[in-house]
Amino acid sequence: MNWSNVDWPLLAEATLDTLLMTGASLVFTVIIGLPLGVLLFLTSPRQMMQNNGVYQALSLVVNILRSVPFLILLIVMIPLTRVLAGTSLGVAGSIPPLVASAAPFFARLVENVLKELDPGVLEASRAMGANSRETVVMALLPEAKTGVVAAIVVTAIMLVGYSAMSGVIGGGGLGDLALRFGYQRYQTDVMAVTVIILVVLVQLMQVWGDKLVARMNKRIA
Repeated sequence: MNWSNVDWPLLAEATLDTLLMTGASLVFTVIIGLPLGVLLFLTSPRQMMQNNGVYQALSLVVNILRSVPFLILLIVMIPLTRVLAGTSLGVAGSIPPLVASAAPFFARLVENVLKELDPGVLEASRAMGANSRETVVMALLPEAKTGVVAAIVVTAIMLVGYSAMSGVIGGGGLGDLALRFGYQRYQTDVMAVTVIILVVLVQLMQVWGDKLVARMNKRIA
């Protein structure tokens, strides 16, 4: 492989686009997925806001979005993406489908984290007369923050991979660069560099996330 053929400024721009897509999508994913996960938990059987109809409806929507392969979701959402972002291309055009795919996944992670909490947390909140909002803000989320942070890290790593897939429809970033130069023009050096960068990004996120979770666990202990 001839590394001199790699357009390093273009590669740096693609890396920045990938980081922007991942970061912006992660913010919207948490904003949407966290309340959705809490609502799934609260309306599930034997919880304080138990409502089988609401829970089953939310679960159905979450399961449908999670079951659609991301590449198909990218294509299906093109008309909606154009309405929301003004374009279906580039960084902006990749964010809506990324959020639509990641938010249900993150919501399920949050629901599972909350289900693993000690039931005594809810019982203590009820005994003190706390309402649903106070229970969530003052009891559930503080107790679950370590698990929620771990879920955010897992979701961020997933978004890095999905952002690369968005290159199939001109989503920009490292995936687009690998497709246009590495695949279509048979530049294996470009393909190799993009893969290495993606692996490094994922490893850095995982290491940083593990350290953050470990530090939070020490504080709790």
